[in-house]
Amino acid sequence: MLTRLQEPVVAWVVRRECLRNHGEMPSHDDVPAKDLANSAGDRRAAVREAAVVAGDGRAPAKRSHESAVTLSQAMGPAHANLMGNVHGGEIMKLIDTAAGIAASRHAGGPVVTAALDQMSFLHPVHVGDVVFVHAAVNDAGRTSMEVGVRVEAEEVLSGRRTHTSSAYLVFVALDEHGQPRPVPPLAAETQAERRRQAEARIRRESRLARAEAIRRRRGDPLA
Repeated sequence: MLTRLQEPVVAWVVRRECLRNHGEMPSHDDVPAKDLANSAGDRRAAVREAAVVAGDGRAPAKRSHESAVTLSQAMGPAHANLMGNVHGGEIMKLIDTAAGIAASRHAGGPVVTAALDQMSFLHPVHVGDVVFVHAAVNDAGRTSMEVGVRVEAEEVLSGRRTHTSSAYLVFVALDEHGQPRPVPPLAAETQAERRRQAEARIRRESRLARAEAIRRRRGDPLA
């Protein structure tokens, strides 16, 4: 079933395809600007409502698997160096994309990357490998979320998969004005989810302690 946000866009796509089949392509003037503007207004209203619900504690806790996502992409020569190893930056881009989707699904709206807490490259990824990027929310604070990402590379011929990278990213949910807004809590149900949540909170405490130590150090006149 289509939502109110999807209906005007889907209607436009259907109309475009009908015109294309009859040899007529719509011009830019035919774009349903009013419908798209209404859709954008609906999205802002939905984000505003999500912020209010989460802010007053009415938002139900979400489970990790409800927002988890897996992206896959075949690695080609354009992604690699002269030795055939895929650039780390290509992997990091996929990690940020997958993590951002998971965080946005949990928050129910737009998010921004606030920090890359940890990034580990364990094994190289080669041209011809298919990369699988698994992302899931580990913990949720008031406005921020930690997302854990696991990257695997599969050799197409053998089907063998190798765990090549791991990362932990922090995202902040934004309201319609681009300001931080509350997010739903995370319900950790399984033993693995509870372990990941506990470890995420340790990393958060470490980030805060490190930031405070640096702040104090910079405030030292002898520094």
